[in-house]
Amino acid sequence: MAPIAIVHSCFSTRNGTPRQPLLVPLARATLVFDSTRIPQASLEGLEGYSHCWILYVFHLNTNLDKLRKRPSHSTFKAKVRVPRLEGEKVGVFATRSPHRACPIGLTVAKVEAVHGRTVHLSGVDLVDGSPVLDIKPYLPYCDSVQGAKTPDWLKVDENLLGVASVNFSDDFPSSLADCWLLVGEKSLYASPEEYRDLIKQVLSWDIRSLAQRNRPHQPIGYTGSANLTEDALTAENCQEEEEEEEAIENGGGDSSPTSSVLYHLFLEGLDVSYRIDSNADVLVEKVSLPSVSFTSYG
Repeated sequence: MAPIAIVHSCFSTRNGTPRQPLLVPLARATLVFDSTRIPQASLEGLEGYSHCWILYVFHLNTNLDKLRKRPSHSTFKAKVRVPRLEGEKVGVFATRSPHRACPIGLTVAKVEAVHGRTVHLSGVDLVDGSPVLDIKPYLPYCDSVQGAKTPDWLKVDENLLGVASVNFSDDFPSSLADCWLLVGEKSLYASPEEYRDLIKQVLSWDIRSLAQRNRPHQPIGYTGSANLTEDALTAENCQEEEEEEEAIENGGGDSSPTSSVLYHLFLEGLDVSYRIDSNADVLVEKVSLPSVSFTSYG
């Protein structure tokens, strides 16, 4: 199947993307439809719906090339670790893990506006550059199932994946102001204050992977080195065991028990650095331009 549209999202990498849709209301994206395949009239009437379903491809999965080129040699895990069970495994088809036999994602988003072949969305959990296969309107009378059943492990305290507080350093406003002079005109956000609110909403959830939370002094991926490594582009909040174990082996940084790990979140191509302490209090230190370009993400 050929994609019909491409996602342009505030989430530059998988790391930091919400685990589910609508958790971060300020998370914005646009769907830009292929003008050679999709007539503009195809989107007429979509603006009458508040939400839509989006079928897309998990295009940044690390095993995707192998799956395409040598499908007979590509395997996927029958079971994956889930955050709500603190790492206990369940069958992959009982989860929404991106690591699936067919790397197809399904999400719902709020429709903010439709302009020509561009659909503006909010509340997204989509990574920039995701290929879109189809969109369908959300129909409350049949898509919202009354009395739907879920397993007990999905009913655990939401605080398990939340944080205690999100605060900003004294240096944060000036660092954001400097970056905004360079990128503000291209942003999905109208002001640096709105972008700051986005950061707060994203970090209100503990976006670290299971391995990072269980080993908080062995950071995964980019930890402040001069060059952004490939690990930084492949580290994510997924539940797949193999990737997390590999990331732990390759992780750098100070592993002393008293060290303070500097984590990085990439929003709209900007590097948001933050720390989180043992009480789950987040301190956002600054915003800066990354050491590599994210042009490959759209």
